[in-house]
Amino acid sequence: MRVPIQPPLPPSHIASEPPVEDSETVSLLVATLLIPGRGEPINNGALAIKGGKIEWVGSYFDRPPKYQNIPPRHVPVLMPGLWDCHVHFMGLDVIGDLASMGSYLPGYNALAGAVTVDDLKETLLAGYTSVRELGGYGGDLWPAVKNGPLTGPNIYSAIAPLSITGGHADDHSAPISTVMAAMKCGGSPIGVCDGVDDCIKAVRNLVRRGARCIKVCSTGGVGSLNDDPEDRQFSDEELKVIVEEAARSRRSVAAHAMGKAGILAALRAGVKSIEHGCYLDDEVADVMLEKDAIFVPTQHIIRILARDYSDLLPAPVKRKLLGIYDQSRNAYKVAIKRGVKVALGTDMTSSARASALSHGNNAHELTYAVELGMTPLQAIEAATANGPETLGGLAPLSGQLKAGYDADIIAVVKNPLNDIRVLTDTSNITHVWKGGKLFKSQPKMPTQTFGQLL
Repeated sequence: MRVPIQPPLPPSHIASEPPVEDSETVSLLVATLLIPGRGEPINNGALAIKGGKIEWVGSYFDRPPKYQNIPPRHVPVLMPGLWDCHVHFMGLDVIGDLASMGSYLPGYNALAGAVTVDDLKETLLAGYTSVRELGGYGGDLWPAVKNGPLTGPNIYSAIAPLSITGGHADDHSAPISTVMAAMKCGGSPIGVCDGVDDCIKAVRNLVRRGARCIKVCSTGGVGSLNDDPEDRQFSDEELKVIVEEAARSRRSVAAHAMGKAGILAALRAGVKSIEHGCYLDDEVADVMLEKDAIFVPTQHIIRILARDYSDLLPAPVKRKLLGIYDQSRNAYKVAIKRGVKVALGTDMTSSARASALSHGNNAHELTYAVELGMTPLQAIEAATANGPETLGGLAPLSGQLKAGYDADIIAVVKNPLNDIRVLTDTSNITHVWKGGKLFKSQPKMPTQTFGQLL
């Protein structure tokens, strides 16, 4: 169903140049359609920004008197900055052979970080103002993004996923002594722990390293050679103390959980989000609804690996990938049908710009959500308003165009409610504001064509 759009504002309402953006200036943005992230769209919507926050949102024609004389900037569509709740900034596919054992050599983390700088910028310019990194080097770079000089999204990083010895996030290609030494020096995004006491210490070490959330692998996975997606990993006691220890500092826990037994174990322990969830069924949906847990389906990596890389993968990995392909789609449909809360994440890993798995291609995840049962408006909510909720007690006021929320905003040249694929073309994202600061501004489309474009 196409969403009706009111005619655009007349040219007399259009500012040729925006006001200077600083902590004292109020900027006014006006859109033919404003999509708030949660709730119904507003025709001829407007919002006021002061500093890094949204001060007011509503109809342009109902704006309060104090905004009457502020010349607005007009765009076709305004919506919240997007959230990708499952990414990895690792420098993969660019660094080359060093990405295996070389990752433990001195200087590797600096090399991976340097490659990641471009990934961060590509992610932001694609309209993603916030990401949850579930293992990678983005967390180490966050201080330089937060305070400058690097350009990128807000990064909520787990630093390293927690794994049992021999589990999904252990490095099976390296001696365990090498893995443990890398953990102690803090230069590698890897976290192996066994037993209750070790799990508590591992969480504390990650918090010390700057983790803003915690990730645990409660099942095996596809890319790891020595396990299976349906294998349980970590005991109930270990999972419970990981969640409890994280909660002491208001960190939420995300669980890499593919098989049903591992999903249910993670939910019993109190994790906030289930990542991948390939074997989610009605029983799992019941528990997720009861516990207000969030599903992060990561269809993009499954689709692209199966489409572009399956013949290049080791035979055991290919077998597992093809085994979960249809299962993951069915699980997603169950979650949508049952009303499980979904936050979108891609599992982006690559720094090779030619790869469909490279950072900046994140918005394809919205197309899978619509394909499998969401409306475009629901998919946008899953990619905006639901994202911060995966962070539990540290959730920022973000993901919605709402007074008091962070001014993380994007402008889009066409209406994504008519075709969600609009968001997959980064040239359609004409403006990106993060914390009220403008990071992307493409030439404004002619006013008389707004109605046609929308």
